[in-house]
Amino acid sequence: MSWKIPLFKICWDEDDINYVTNVISSGMNWAVGAYVEKFEGMISEYLGVKRCVAFNSGTSALHATLLAHEIGPGDEVIVPSFTFIATANAPLFAGAKPVFADIEEETFGLDPDDVSNKISPRTKAIIPIHYGGCPCRIKELKDMADDRKLVLIEDAAEAFGASVGDQKVGTFGSSAILSFCQNKIITTGEGGAVVMNSEEICERLKLIRSHGRDDSHADYFLSPDSGRYVALGYNFRLSNILAALGVSQLRKVDRIIRDRQRKAALYYSKLKNLNNKVILPGSPAGYRHVYQIYTIRVDANIRNELQSGLAE
Repeated sequence: MSWKIPLFKICWDEDDINYVTNVISSGMNWAVGAYVEKFEGMISEYLGVKRCVAFNSGTSALHATLLAHEIGPGDEVIVPSFTFIATANAPLFAGAKPVFADIEEETFGLDPDDVSNKISPRTKAIIPIHYGGCPCRIKELKDMADDRKLVLIEDAAEAFGASVGDQKVGTFGSSAILSFCQNKIITTGEGGAVVMNSEEICERLKLIRSHGRDDSHADYFLSPDSGRYVALGYNFRLSNILAALGVSQLRKVDRIIRDRQRKAALYYSKLKNLNNKVILPGSPAGYRHVYQIYTIRVDANIRNELQSGLAE
């Protein structure tokens, strides 16, 4: 066999090309522009939150969120032992300490029981992830965070559009981060966002995103003013070009999710007869799984051999 199956391919169409071309052909507003605010507004409306701030990656979004919630040296942040490295790195970026808690077997999300055991007087926040597109036991974690007066930051990088009942993930915590990296549900190539209902956190995030500069009175790139720098910040902006791509992608997100669910159903139909050897992914009743990843479990004795064979 001479051909190989790619790990993933991006869902795109002519609309994506046209939206990006529209920004490029304008000859201006490539960095900051109207599509950034439009993309933020569409995300807020889709998820049912009041505010959204776009970033150049999910990682910078998470870093900025910790800073906006004033988490730093001396603080502990509980993170999953099974996640992408950025979830654990972000507390270190802010000077805090990541504390690893175990996951549970049904959703591969944080196990509330183990989280409870890991809470200490220094714990400031909990960062659960919704692994592979499946919501974690977020309601239990929210209740725990509320009871202990901890900040709950959802890492929804892999689960845009997933939900528990009628409530979409990303709307349970104090804030939530999203990722639009190229293998995510919708993509801008690289990109991310933070969603929240707090106006105060939103304004802090805007300062952190753009050098601590107060842009409320003038567009930096269109004004002769030197700008008002009022806080420590970074260059975490999402460009107008990529935001235009995000707008186009978001317009077809429900179709993209349906396609992923259809392919997951196909996998299930082909693999269900191997149930004595393979545990297929599922989700609790009432959970909407969007299948950013299709993760199977196999016996430890055959795992490495199977992984090697699939890699070939």
